[in-house]
Amino acid sequence: MRFVSSSDIAELLPMGDAIDALQDAFASGHLGDAPQRTHVDVPDGTLLLMPASGDGGVGVKLVTLNPSNPDKGLPFIHGVYVLFSAGSLEPEVIVDGGAMTGLRTAAVSGLATRHLARADATRLVLFGAGTQGHAHLDAMLAVRSVTHVTVVSRSAGPAEELASRARDLGLEAEVGAPSSVSDADIVCTCTTSPVPVFDGSLLPDGCHVNAVGAYTTDTRELDDATMQRAKIVVEDRDAALAEAGDVVIPLESGAIDADRIVADLSEVVTGAAVRTSDDDITVFKSVGVAFEDLAVARALVDRLER
Repeated sequence: MRFVSSSDIAELLPMGDAIDALQDAFASGHLGDAPQRTHVDVPDGTLLLMPASGDGGVGVKLVTLNPSNPDKGLPFIHGVYVLFSAGSLEPEVIVDGGAMTGLRTAAVSGLATRHLARADATRLVLFGAGTQGHAHLDAMLAVRSVTHVTVVSRSAGPAEELASRARDLGLEAEVGAPSSVSDADIVCTCTTSPVPVFDGSLLPDGCHVNAVGAYTTDTRELDDATMQRAKIVVEDRDAALAEAGDVVIPLESGAIDADRIVADLSEVVTGAAVRTSDDDITVFKSVGVAFEDLAVARALVDRLER
């Protein structure tokens, strides 16, 4: 049984290929079974258990989340993923869970952006300058011709580092403020903030938003104004209603109705028309669903076996 490290992942499955693997999975109609993730409170953070089974085998991701880690210069997420083969259920591979989560989460946002953002979107605003901020830069570049990047972060050093990386890639880039969304074509929120990170009334018509940071029902990165103005897409309705505070909080307060969620990602990938005008604002809210990890892990193993 092989261990796939973070460097192996980057070599085996580039971002564009990961997006394509998820596109195939969401379009297949056979996403498999993925029980709601289990949250276990542990000293200093949270342990998540995320199992899934399907045509690609059986897999489980074990993830720890420590909100104090970024201030120590450590990743917020650590974990491992174990993939068992279909049929025999033999263990095939153990994958660095943090790196795979970074790839998978950004790739799902890339898939949503491929289908929801305007074709001419070029101006990207990234909230958060950690692992997901960097991965989302890669994902957005894989699906749109981004020319300008603004990084918004509470940490000046990491924000400038991400902006500098974008400049090294040939893009115009700067560190900005929450109000920078007023010039955005695409916004990605990749933070640990429990409260909204920008004023949704500032979003320009036609903007697309990917929200990935909040993963509990009492935390959110997007405010009521954003959700009221947007057509909302989720990975899976049951998962969103069980875990996504960005959706649950405005639903419970009456700020939005359930019909504001216009589609899930499978419906979008198979042709559901969400953006019907260049002026539409679209939101993709991701909480991370275990069948996505299974699809990415299977794609990694397939590359190993070539």
